[in-house]
Amino acid sequence: MQKINDTDLCWEEYDHGEQFFRRKQLSEAVDADDVGCSLYELPPGKRSWPYHYHTANEEALYVLAGTGQLRGEDQTVQLERGDYVTLPADTSGGHQVVNDRDAPLRYLMVSTMNEPDVTVYPELEKFGVFVDAPPGDSGDRSFHGFYNIDDDVDYWENEGE
Repeated sequence: MQKINDTDLCWEEYDHGEQFFRRKQLSEAVDADDVGCSLYELPPGKRSWPYHYHTANEEALYVLAGTGQLRGEDQTVQLERGDYVTLPADTSGGHQVVNDRDAPLRYLMVSTMNEPDVTVYPELEKFGVFVDAPPGDSGDRSFHGFYNIDDDVDYWENEGE
């Protein structure tokens, strides 16, 4: 058993304009392998990661404080303290958290930590591949990258060159 208090961890800031949030990687701090958990704080008017879904990792969100919105595949739902939302590992689990209010939104994101994982960003027309360390893990990866969805090549292309 390992224990950590979130006050022992420093916030990591992710600043990409409208997508700005603070994060504490709780699971990483206790060397968890099979379940990920991060504490997020989303300032007013900001959004989390770009809209995405995972193909190998189920996620769940639990709201600790504040209110906001969760953009889903075909709907947007209001979030408030105490809400728990599951996000399956397929298109139906597509999500982005939005703080459309005047106070910070604080929540936990919990995830299975399966790899390899392909994370799809439909609005960006991209996908990411993660091998040997799933998304959210800072471990070494033998292979990873982000690619355009439309960059389809023939399986046999360039054979014999």
